[in-house]
Amino acid sequence: MQGMRAYPILALILLTACAGTSAPFSNALDHGPSFDFVAAARPAVALIDAPPTLEPFRVVPVASLEEIRCLIDGAKPPVEPPSKSAVDLVEPVQLDPRFRLDVRYATDRNFLGAPIYPTGRVYLQRPAAEALVRAQSRLRPLGFGLMLHDGYRPWRVTKLFFEAVPPDQRAFVADPSRGSRHNRGCAIDVSLFDLATGAPVACPSDYDAFTDSAAPTFRGGTAIQTWRRDILRAAMEAEGFYVNSREWWHFDYRDWMNYPILDVSFDELERR
Repeated sequence: MQGMRAYPILALILLTACAGTSAPFSNALDHGPSFDFVAAARPAVALIDAPPTLEPFRVVPVASLEEIRCLIDGAKPPVEPPSKSAVDLVEPVQLDPRFRLDVRYATDRNFLGAPIYPTGRVYLQRPAAEALVRAQSRLRPLGFGLMLHDGYRPWRVTKLFFEAVPPDQRAFVADPSRGSRHNRGCAIDVSLFDLATGAPVACPSDYDAFTDSAAPTFRGGTAIQTWRRDILRAAMEAEGFYVNSREWWHFDYRDWMNYPILDVSFDELERR
């Protein structure tokens, strides 16, 4: 009888640990289990753990990037009401140099197979960057650091992506008519690296893969790959980020709606 009375208590503990915070916008997931709950569920590491895929996922653009750039020349971001928060883009690595950068859009190691950015730098609005520093601090005792792939993205790049990608794959890129959280400096693409080796660690899919396995709820992959994905999500959610429902690496900061859609080039940012 005493054991039977314990069940409601155990259920309450589990519900508390797994209680989520509702996502304040579409294409994001509610917050999942707490960081401590996920950390405690770490599985044993396999003797042989596959590294991340070396070759990036690729799509075949509908036209050459030069043609698409000509097509969108002169396009303007959507008009919105005045923003509530002042723009204050900063580089997270200036706040914490322990971040690692892997800005593939500044190389040909991306889904379009060509450099898109002129520089491999990552910018975020200051509150989001400070939250990212706190998320990394949570992960370091577990042996992980954060590898940053993309932050602020000029609106013209979002327009380029949308026009370049075949229509049946546009669910993985933002609609420029609404803008992207990246355009506001409030989205970050991020993965984990091993503090002991400095090497990236594998999750169920590679970063920027347009596949079902990219979803943060995908059930495939090994136990340790899935746990890494989930501990990254838990650390980010603990600091006010929300994971994109299609991309385990994409996180939006909670206050993104207070910032404007920007089309400031990286060259302009570097000159500030």
